[in-house]
Amino acid sequence: MAAETQQQQPTEPGPPSRPRRSTSGAERLELLRARLIASRLTPNAISLTGFALNVLAAALIWQTEYFWGGVAFIVGSIMDTLDGGYSRMSGKGTPFGAFLDSTLDRIEEGIVLTAVAATFADRGDKLAVAAVVVAVMSSLVVSYTRARAEALGVQCKVGLATRAIRVTILSAGLVFASLGALEPAVYVLAGLSSFTVLQRILHVRSELARPQAPAV
Repeated sequence: MAAETQQQQPTEPGPPSRPRRSTSGAERLELLRARLIASRLTPNAISLTGFALNVLAAALIWQTEYFWGGVAFIVGSIMDTLDGGYSRMSGKGTPFGAFLDSTLDRIEEGIVLTAVAATFADRGDKLAVAAVVVAVMSSLVVSYTRARAEALGVQCKVGLATRAIRVTILSAGLVFASLGALEPAVYVLAGLSSFTVLQRILHVRSELARPQAPAV
């Protein structure tokens, strides 16, 4: 019996597969932005999380857990820097949110330094306590001078001890407190903050003394 032979039909080639296009950094950022906008995350939630972490940092410092207090302070401060960028990127920012962010920044810095002053007071280190008081007042005035200058139409971001620098100094002092770095950090913070106040006063005085351009 003759064997039946089956002839295999030739398969027609399909369309050539297109190589997957790699996603660029701009496209990834836009995708992240779209997801964040669709989420329920708000800039105020980030600000309040940073505030809670700073309160935790103050509690840990009060218990002389300087290292972990420093870690909580660092993470809380990072959250404080993220809320502004997220607000601009997501478009969820509000005037009240900007006001809340600035207000919480001042409270956070004060509450952490107050906890540091309390530990110095327990040791009987009056000079260090006084330095903390100067640092708190100067830090508040640094922020006030900028706000007041901008109300007068003068940009005032000059000075050595910006918030980022102040956070860095205090963070280093807390994390390396076991090596005796906290007291020097407080002295440096008080000195630089006071000097920055002077820098901004002189800057605003100079800007306001300039002759105004004639109106066209």
